[in-house]
Amino acid sequence: MFRSWLQGYENYMTETLERSTTTVSIYIRTLRTIFNAAIAQRDIDSELYPFGKGKYQPPSSIKVKKALSNSQLKVLFEAIPQTDEQELAKDFWFLSFGCNGMNMKDILLLRNSNIDDEIISFIREKTKRTNKTATKAIIVYRNKIISDIIEKYRNKDKSPKALLFPFLNSNDNEEIQRKQVQNFTKKVNQHIKKLAVNNGLPEGISTYWARHSFTTKGVHEGASTEFMSEALGHQDPATTKGYIDSFPSEVKKEFSSKIFEF
Repeated sequence: MFRSWLQGYENYMTETLERSTTTVSIYIRTLRTIFNAAIAQRDIDSELYPFGKGKYQPPSSIKVKKALSNSQLKVLFEAIPQTDEQELAKDFWFLSFGCNGMNMKDILLLRNSNIDDEIISFIREKTKRTNKTATKAIIVYRNKIISDIIEKYRNKDKSPKALLFPFLNSNDNEEIQRKQVQNFTKKVNQHIKKLAVNNGLPEGISTYWARHSFTTKGVHEGASTEFMSEALGHQDPATTKGYIDSFPSEVKKEFSSKIFEF
């Protein structure tokens, strides 16, 4: 029972709340410490211990690949959705990818005042909560694909304070909005997975992959870690390095072929 609950909690944290495996592992280790203390004090039976070999194991700090390669991105971009839900999921996955890996919460909380004809400027909600002093805005330069998706789903109310997209109600309290963001993210994840599997792509794909794919592609295209760190809104470039997937075989082969071009 505990094992399935913990696995469900891990999936909820990584897929719905878009938390990193490192964050989940920290929370789980704290819970494991509580279990150990409770067993030591004989408050619970040791048979109820859900951790260990053959039971639930916290996610490893070694990150599972969460970035699509250039060829996989091309397949997903050219994939034809079979339902309206898949079309929405694809659009918002690539909106996230094109907007510096912006997460769904930040996308849904954008207001008309955050955009103009050239840029999108926003401060990550996560940064607002954790850093009260140095809140630097992230700047995204709009291209045609980003602009087309915005106009396709944009709120009819274009007043500055109105939300850019009509999926939340600005009059709702924070708790209601939090649940609406979770439901929207869950919907996008559910249908992007279906579209991915139908086109021979990894079934584990989620909105979290859009952020990793943006980062990995940026570095592979020659952007520095410092540049990508600013684009992602990370305070520490070391955090950005955790998002970067290993270089694909085609990049390594190209490097090997040019190594003797003195």
